[in-house]
Amino acid sequence: MAFSSSFPLNIILLYLLAFSICCATRTLGARLHQHHDHMRQQKADQVTGLPGQPPVSFKHYAGYVTVNQTHGRALFYWFFEAINNPQDKPLLLWLNGGPGCSSIGFGAMEELGPFFPQNDTKPKLKFNPYTWNNAANLLFLESPVGVGFSYTNTSQDIRELGDTITAEDSYNFIINWFQRFPQYKSHDFYISGESYAGHYVPQLSELVFDRSKENRINFKGFMIGNAAIDDETDQKGLIDYAWDHAVISDRLYHDIQKECDFSKQNISKQCNKLLDEYFDVYYIIDMYSLYTPMCLSNTSSSSSSSRQSHTIQGTPTLFSRADVRHKRPAGYDPCTSDYSYVYLNRPDVQKALHANVTKISYPWSHCSDNITFWKDAPPSTLPVIGKLVAGGLRVWIYSGDTDGRVPVTSTRYALKKLGLKINEDWTPWYNNQQVGGWRVAYDGLMFVTIRGAGHEVPVFAPRQSLLLVEHFLANQKLPSKPF
Repeated sequence: MAFSSSFPLNIILLYLLAFSICCATRTLGARLHQHHDHMRQQKADQVTGLPGQPPVSFKHYAGYVTVNQTHGRALFYWFFEAINNPQDKPLLLWLNGGPGCSSIGFGAMEELGPFFPQNDTKPKLKFNPYTWNNAANLLFLESPVGVGFSYTNTSQDIRELGDTITAEDSYNFIINWFQRFPQYKSHDFYISGESYAGHYVPQLSELVFDRSKENRINFKGFMIGNAAIDDETDQKGLIDYAWDHAVISDRLYHDIQKECDFSKQNISKQCNKLLDEYFDVYYIIDMYSLYTPMCLSNTSSSSSSSRQSHTIQGTPTLFSRADVRHKRPAGYDPCTSDYSYVYLNRPDVQKALHANVTKISYPWSHCSDNITFWKDAPPSTLPVIGKLVAGGLRVWIYSGDTDGRVPVTSTRYALKKLGLKINEDWTPWYNNQQVGGWRVAYDGLMFVTIRGAGHEVPVFAPRQSLLLVEHFLANQKLPSKPF
């Protein structure tokens, strides 16, 4: 817009004012339209009338977020607002492992979510007083596609799955989820998980960290539990822990030590034979929790739901050694996975959760039987963890000390390999009047053990696990004295 020098100044100012008002009105209109669109999407995802749900004061949402428009890939999520003051609480994303296992089935419905299915002919959910949405806004994700309710319209995608595509799709999920829930974009953001999430969580954290300038996510750190982070030490610790806990004989232990070199990617036939003998014992006791009973339910093998590590070609050796898909999380009720399997396959439950919109041809299961190949997985995530520790992120690693699958021994070996300086060595922490476990404060990393807990720590030690996440989010050491 140009004006001659003879044009009255007050007319020029009026034109400029009108132009500014017009632009501001358009901008405000666009923002209002965007806000209404977000609210419409959130309302569509809000979960109401969930069968058997106890009354609660917080809102929760579930649905799909597209992560690849071209291929038609969409990931399923379930989000719980914090019980109190969600506007002031951080956002925590939880990922389960596998690879190929569901964060909804394990994390949300059996470990740290607010609702646990019960063994009842009618759909019934019990409120979990130790739910982690006491401490944070809690987001569960079924990743990658092919897991749980998450899907792709391009069948070839299932044959391309691996660590790389899982991290990229999960990153795209986060970006697109924040577009749907922009009120949480400014909150402190953390990622947590267990088991094979020892790959998922650091790899996703690295993407969020490296792309911080473009995504402007307020990412603060991550926490992983009983996590596979280094093939060599994971496998060495697996065997050492089993011998030290009287699970295998002296003869088998010494034969494995003699024949198996876990520093190599390909091991000998003799070593394989010995490891098969080693895994045989875990068909009669629970590898994931040595001292709790196994589920003896008649339906315990009918649901096809497996634990967080099952046989997939191409995965790290630790996670492809033995098929233990008929085993269940043990604890107060070792058959709990049977209840969540039945519950999540109910049509009325799926409708309430806005799930299974594509009418997948197979039942929902804890771990996907459709994912049989894993394209890429580095032998160690220690370099990524070391990079993120050096980058200033808050990093906690924890271990339930009765887990035989990714035992505390493995994690201790791996952390030694990481080579961080120890600022405070092996110190007890307390859960009320009792020792809850021990901790080691490394330079930039906190390691915590949880006494008496198996692979899925919140199942066995719910109060201790809530203390753990509360102190992690607050960046505070766990209690050093009884309270």
